[in-house]
Amino acid sequence: MFFNFEKSAARTIRKLLKPFEKSIFSFKYKIPSLAFSHIQTHSYVNVYMKWKKESYYDSIEHIHQSIQLKPIIALKNCIAQDPNGCIPISAVSKRGLQLDVPMKVARFMRQYPSIFEEFTGPEYNLPWFRLTSEAAEIDKDEKRIYEECREDLRSRLRKMILMTRENVLPLKIIQGMQWYLGLPDDFLQYPEQNLDESFRFVEMEDGLKGLALERGEKVCYVIEKNAMKRGLYFGGPMEAIEFPFFPPKGLRLKRKIENWLHEFQKLPYISPYDDLSNLDPNSDIAEKRLVGVLHELLSLFVEHSAERKKLFCLEKHFGLPQKVHKAFERHPHMFYLSFRNKTCTVILKEAYSNESAIEKHPLLRVRKKYIKLMKESEVILRNRRTNNRFSNCSAKLDLDSNDLDERGHEMAVSSVEQVT
Repeated sequence: MFFNFEKSAARTIRKLLKPFEKSIFSFKYKIPSLAFSHIQTHSYVNVYMKWKKESYYDSIEHIHQSIQLKPIIALKNCIAQDPNGCIPISAVSKRGLQLDVPMKVARFMRQYPSIFEEFTGPEYNLPWFRLTSEAAEIDKDEKRIYEECREDLRSRLRKMILMTRENVLPLKIIQGMQWYLGLPDDFLQYPEQNLDESFRFVEMEDGLKGLALERGEKVCYVIEKNAMKRGLYFGGPMEAIEFPFFPPKGLRLKRKIENWLHEFQKLPYISPYDDLSNLDPNSDIAEKRLVGVLHELLSLFVEHSAERKKLFCLEKHFGLPQKVHKAFERHPHMFYLSFRNKTCTVILKEAYSNESAIEKHPLLRVRKKYIKLMKESEVILRNRRTNNRFSNCSAKLDLDSNDLDERGHEMAVSSVEQVT
């Protein structure tokens, strides 16, 4: 009964409005050309790309050794900062978790004899550690780079903060990203020499302290700079920039995905440093900006890579979607996901496929030197095990020969007794 009443009421309303239909709906309204009002015929933000193994990226040594190198550098700094240049094991034995050491600290340091030299201390026969001459020399080189490239390191931190929604980041997040940015451990402890007047410390919500910046002049991002060099971009407000693609060998895409990628490339590119408040988060333009943010962020890092889980802490402050990890999977032509070391590492392909496209971090050369020492440690330990095996075997042979001599002597004595 109620349903029939609704239908009859609708018919009555249509009849009443029919004489005015033309006057109500015939007016024209021109939609203004908004920055984000572009329409894409193939919207495919939820596209899925099958992961394909690429041995080249899995074999980049300094990326995959970075996880082991981080606690080594932390322990190295503890020794280098001591006035005597050496420390007892008790100074760091209970700081394993803080220094990201994956096992007992003493055992860990003994795995790298080419970096840490062990000796018996002056009191209580405790093990003490100092840096080897090679490690001490690299440490000097590292400190020199920090001095000479302070402005470069400051610029990388500035860019990361300017990519956030409110141009501010909690100090604890900055400290968590220092390793990737190449900042020394005590960078924030000496703001007078490491930061300039554009930075300021602020109080954030939840009682957190943060580092903030005022938005100043326009920041040129890596993709924009490279497109201008190639004459493919001229600085227009909503001009399209095509991303550099490095597809996996043998990758075959479905036609609809190819169409989506083709149109995706022609979309306007929103700078990672621009305001995103007017951007529809479900649009493909938002997807293109997200990919650009991840590209710019990785380009700031020492190895142009990072553990994927470490980037999740940036979601809230960068305005990234909750499923930001899906962006890496949807764009295998720009990012590679490596699953070595029982973790997932995101690698920016352009940094290793076109060396002139992204500026190398000044600290990368130093880290490679430390990794070389790590490899030397493996050789030293292998030789020690081999020598111990030979010494054990020779000791056993000596014992066996002594036993034979004793048995021979006993047999000789018994034979003489029988004859007599």
